[in-house]
Amino acid sequence: MHEYTSTARVWGLTCPGFPEEVSRARRWTRDILRGSPLAEDAELIVSELSANAILHTASGRETGSFHLALAVSAQVVALSVTDGGGAGTAPKAEHQDHEAEHGRGLGMISAIAHRVVVHDSDGGHTVTAELFTDVRRGGHPC
Repeated sequence: MHEYTSTARVWGLTCPGFPEEVSRARRWTRDILRGSPLAEDAELIVSELSANAILHTASGRETGSFHLALAVSAQVVALSVTDGGGAGTAPKAEHQDHEAEHGRGLGMISAIAHRVVVHDSDGGHTVTAELFTDVRRGGHPC
């Protein structure tokens, strides 16, 4: 393979920080991954990350927005949501009571995804969840 050739395909979408944009993000993800066995998990992850960006960061303010990136290769589906910042602290999975109404989203994503990474991004944060396409027992890629 040539060094500048990649088999990964990447899509991006920037959404205004309105609650109804979460359903748009889900639909966008579902359309791209149509037919993939990972589509439902990916849709759930995007929904949760988008909602978190709107609820907990400047993405949900009047002029706020959040950005989605979706990368698909033969080995992995990677979903990233970048928020508008202003939260003060990085997103983290919290161990909440199973009946708690809030604070369980990133923990749920961590249980579904094979890997979750949070990093700083232009004053905000980007959360990336990776779903491996071929996984052996124990959650390890083949």
